[in-house]
Amino acid sequence: MSVAHEDHYGPWTVEEVLALGEDRGQRRELVGEALLLSPAPGTKHQRASFRLASLLDAAIASVGAPAEVLGAVNVILPDGLFIPDIAVVDAAAADQDPVNFDAEAVLLVAEIVSPSSSGRRTDRLLKPPYYAEAGIEHLWRLELEPTPALVVCELENGRYVERAVAEAGRTTLIEKPFPVEVDPGALVRRRR
Repeated sequence: MSVAHEDHYGPWTVEEVLALGEDRGQRRELVGEALLLSPAPGTKHQRASFRLASLLDAAIASVGAPAEVLGAVNVILPDGLFIPDIAVVDAAAADQDPVNFDAEAVLLVAEIVSPSSSGRRTDRLLKPPYYAEAGIEHLWRLELEPTPALVVCELENGRYVERAVAEAGRTTLIEKPFPVEVDPGALVRRRR
């Protein structure tokens, strides 16, 4: 694991964060000029991320949308750098094989709420205004506790407006940005 950030003093830039390189043990995000470190996600989180990404990928393929589903990519915002759990990006931008995507190339971000109190605050309160300021049209937030629920939001007048809440045990059709049916409970349940 890299420890280059331990020798850094003062504010951070996007370039400095990206120069730290890849670290599978933690995510390094930038909020303004502050470095935000998050540990690698747990099994339930990873299971949900994989399955939700698979559903989104199938939905994109079924309508032939020029988009691609990616997990844990760098998204450059006007005032920071975030690594959403899932990002749906413009296919032409993905074809360039970038290390990071400008927010203009991102159609949807999905955050899976971390169980820690700081993770919950980050995913629910901190990140949405930054994504909204960047103009990312769709934000999905998957709550894992107390029971799985998918909160679907759409950008309207510079703020996210809740359009649907899909609850565990019930399949819900989400219409935008492309039709996808999801049962949040199935995203986290262990296969038998």
